[in-house]
Amino acid sequence: MKKTELYIKSTNNENNLHTIVWEPEGDIEAIVQISHGMIEYIDRYDRFARFLNSKGILVVGNDHLGHGLTAKDDDELGYFPTQYKSKTVVDDLYEITKEIKSRFGEEIPYFVLGHSMGSFMIRRYIMTYGDKVDGAVIVGTGSQPKVVLKGGKAVLKILKAFKGENYRSKFVEKMAFGTYNKKFEPVVTQNDWISRDKDIVHKYVNDKYCTFLFTLNGYETLFDVLEFIQSPQNKVKIPNDLPLLFVAGDMDPVGNYGKSVKQVYNNYKVQGVEDIDIKLYKDGRHEILNELNYEDVYNDIYNWLKKRIENTQKAF
Repeated sequence: MKKTELYIKSTNNENNLHTIVWEPEGDIEAIVQISHGMIEYIDRYDRFARFLNSKGILVVGNDHLGHGLTAKDDDELGYFPTQYKSKTVVDDLYEITKEIKSRFGEEIPYFVLGHSMGSFMIRRYIMTYGDKVDGAVIVGTGSQPKVVLKGGKAVLKILKAFKGENYRSKFVEKMAFGTYNKKFEPVVTQNDWISRDKDIVHKYVNDKYCTFLFTLNGYETLFDVLEFIQSPQNKVKIPNDLPLLFVAGDMDPVGNYGKSVKQVYNNYKVQGVEDIDIKLYKDGRHEILNELNYEDVYNDIYNWLKKRIENTQKAF
């Protein structure tokens, strides 16, 4: 395989998107574009990308604005330098799509995959650019009641008035993540909820790109994408013929221990999405791609992709 780093201009015309391409040896059977989660970065998906490479699938992904090497400096971590919030993040994802298609060919089956906050961005992506791809894998997703989003936005507005949008609030962090460890006590770190794999958690809590606090602006962007994707008028914009796969751990607090994941799946199914599947993994926590049973998860995703790749090829 060949691993290449490149920079692609963000649609905010200020940042350069740090992008990694994992290219397999031989013919490219398909392309998977990854949208990473909140407070992490794309190179954490190296193991998964190499697995897909072994199956002939090219993988690409970028660090979002305010994350990883796309952030201009440490002060920009957790801050989205854009007036359009999640729209810019999603438009950036589509810039990656266009660039990769131009480099490797429009005819290659193209899939998108998003984890956690990245899954919210991918859900907005397929409501906007769903006709440009051949399927989507939604990993570790969830939802929030309107009243929670409304209350959260009110808190942000008050804090922002006094502290400014760059302020990093421990209170807001606790409001967002404070309960996530409860079902796993006693715990060793405040991030035990991400995985049962102690090595993964250890690396996470010792990585500066996974331990910064989101700014108030960052939380505004998160709430913005949640509002967009939960709007009835936007949900129906997903093409009914776009294949979708939901995967999550049944002990993932972001997905309300599977309940929110099932709710989103059922909503999309009821609205008419024709090819839609769901898989919840017993005892799996938030980062299901980094769980103890990651090989099972990888193979399930690949087998789902393989079938859709074959269906796409039959259509030509």
